[in-house]
Amino acid sequence: MGLLIVLSGPAGVGKGTVCTALRSKMPDIVYSVSATTRQPRQGEVDGVNYFFKTREQFKDMIARDALLEHAEYVGNYYGTPRDFVDRTLAGGQDVILEIEVQGALKVKDKFPEAIFIFLLPPSLDELKQRITGRGTESQDIINSRMNVAVEEMNLLRHYDYAVMNDEIDAACDKIRSIIIAEHCRRERIMSSMSEIKVATKKA
Repeated sequence: MGLLIVLSGPAGVGKGTVCTALRSKMPDIVYSVSATTRQPRQGEVDGVNYFFKTREQFKDMIARDALLEHAEYVGNYYGTPRDFVDRTLAGGQDVILEIEVQGALKVKDKFPEAIFIFLLPPSLDELKQRITGRGTESQDIINSRMNVAVEEMNLLRHYDYAVMNDEIDAACDKIRSIIIAEHCRRERIMSSMSEIKVATKKA
């Protein structure tokens, strides 16, 4: 059984950049593409960065229980397609979810054994500069994202680990170390040994 790694944090903290760097160092880890109703940013590709959906399409997915989690964030829906995650984990591969904090807490209710990592900005001033630097949001949206970010950082207590993204490679290496350590946990090793013993007896 693979590990489900949930990486989240405030908008603008650099989740996507860190996740991309992590996958280059851990090519076997599988990225779970989220669905969203927000408009694509320049350079984003449907099915690679997100599955871009209309509100009607997204609501249909909710009605069919086709999402592991979903949340509405600053006027748009975000969610994780359920089947892909279940099939990948069952196949023994690790899956990483790069999602908003609301969604991460919903996943925690369904997958408490998942590894929850909160990505922190060096400071709120730095976070605001990163959001402003995108050049894609109005001042009202920026203010809204900053207010939400403060609320989200107060939810850090629900996570297993916190990693500060002050330098991409350093943050990536810390997350990589967390995943390696989690694979070495006694409980996981003992569970694997039990499965081997059962398989041997059947043979």
